Amino acid sequence: MTPGPSLAVVIRNTVAGGRGQGVLTALGHGLGVGIYALSAVVGVAAMLKAAPSISSGIEVVGGLYLIWMGIGALRSAGAAEVAGHTPSGRVGFAEGFAIAFLNPKVAVFFLALLGSFIPKDAGALEGVGVAVLAMAIDAAWYVLVALLLVASGAADWLAGRGREMGLVLGFLLLGIGGFLVLGNLI
Repeated sequence: MTPGPSLAVVIRNTVAGGRGQGVLTALGHGLGVGIYALSAVVGVAAMLKAAPSISSGIEVVGGLYLIWMGIGALRSAGAAEVAGHTPSGRVGFAEGFAIAFLNPKVAVFFLALLGSFIPKDAGALEGVGVAVLAMAIDAAWYVLVALLLVASGAADWLAGRGREMGLVLGFLLLGIGGFLVLGNLI
């Protein structure tokens, strides 16, 4: 629930494409989180922890993706469409998935979290259940954000401030992406 690139993408897509695009962004994000949660349950996240170069590579790719999104947001700041997006649930779903899946910190989080709560003798069904629960909670949170933005009128208010929103989002994504890339290359 902390502010970051995931929340920024859900807000941007909700403002740009309305409730449907915001909800599909949230569902895509939930799927990305679900894959990491399931990976943590079956031990793939442990492999990432054991091979930091793989994790670093994923972080650099994720950082470059955030930089690409930030540049797009800055270029289109003030354009008629928020951050250069036209309403598209498919785009929202893909961006929600990518922002979660290209963030190895999600894998590390679930490795630490699930490692603490799943007994060593837990069966596969229990592990899958925990992963599905993590996915459902994540998706539900961002669906709630999208629905509240629309229901409260905040999405319309933000849409009227497309230039400011594009600039803030662009610099936020550039900063986070730059931090991820430089942190792994230095």
